Amino acid sequence: MSHHHVDDSHKKIARFLYIDKYFCTVDYLLNNPVYYALQSGDAHLGAGTEKVKYFDERVSPFVGFSDDHESGFDELYHVLPAGRKILCATRNILKEQDGWQLTHEIKGLQFVFTGNRIAEDHSFSLVSLQPKHVDEMIALARLTKPGPFDRRTIEFGHYYGIFENDQLVAMAGQRLHVYNYSEVSAVCTHPNHLGKGYAAALIRQQLNIICNSGQIPFLHVRDDNERAIALYERLGFTENGAMNFYFLQRKETR
Repeated sequence: MSHHHVDDSHKKIARFLYIDKYFCTVDYLLNNPVYYALQSGDAHLGAGTEKVKYFDERVSPFVGFSDDHESGFDELYHVLPAGRKILCATRNILKEQDGWQLTHEIKGLQFVFTGNRIAEDHSFSLVSLQPKHVDEMIALARLTKPGPFDRRTIEFGHYYGIFENDQLVAMAGQRLHVYNYSEVSAVCTHPNHLGKGYAAALIRQQLNIICNSGQIPFLHVRDDNERAIALYERLGFTENGAMNFYFLQRKETR
């Protein structure tokens, strides 16, 4: 297997960014990745105000609030319709929110790529996934549960898949684009095709795409998904703290 040395310029990115009249450490952005993604690389996929932002629900249920903004859920209650499902990612423990019902909670971990060399794997044919593949992508995501996936999630970009007998059996793509960071996401393999190296090949490709564009890869994973965590660490990711995911639904009344 050949090793392709990727330009390490992503390691030399300034550790500070000038945002809204303040200098922020780059690492600080990943404490609140959804908000900063909607302020930067994914702004075209969302809506909201300066302090409260949310994606189109067909793209993602994620919402984000500026740091220390206390009334975000109250503002969202007045903006979004009854029944709207949202997803909040935070390093903190979320308290009960008036007008919102907590439906599910996932304890996760955040990882950032710190590796220097990426092995390219040409063993498999990686197919660029297009809108015509969305039904299959949604079906695979529902079966394997890598995270929310809807009709416009593909618009985050760079989705690739592996097909066997004309069936999509594995895929990976990108999700949050947080200034100099790009998230590897929707990494999933059909249960009947595990152990073939598909996920590793798809992640290596994402690492090449992201690093060659001068970005730093990061990702999120359930804290109990030992199989995936072992793979990510083997490929050069380092744990960067906990990240809790709270799924909520707007109540009819409050």
